[in-house]
Amino acid sequence: MNKLCTAAIVLIMAFSFGGLGCSRGFVGGAAAGAAGTSAAYEYQKHKQMKRLEDDFKAGRISKEEYLKRKDQISQGSLIY
Repeated sequence: MNKLCTAAIVLIMAFSFGGLGCSRGFVGGAAAGAAGTSAAYEYQKHKQMKRLEDDFKAGRISKEEYLKRKDQISQGSLIY
């Protein structure tokens, strides 16, 4: 009986603490943080792509280099 009571208490405590960690405010804040991080990452990719296009148009890099670097930038990006 003692082991059963101890197990029940531990289980109740685990569920009560777990519920606190997953409150709506926490989940919303985590989602906003993830969205902000993704937006910053994509903005950085956009700046790199713009700089690459400017270098290509100005003749500072060859078409092969342009295509190679464009492929590298587009890997892992949601937009490009």
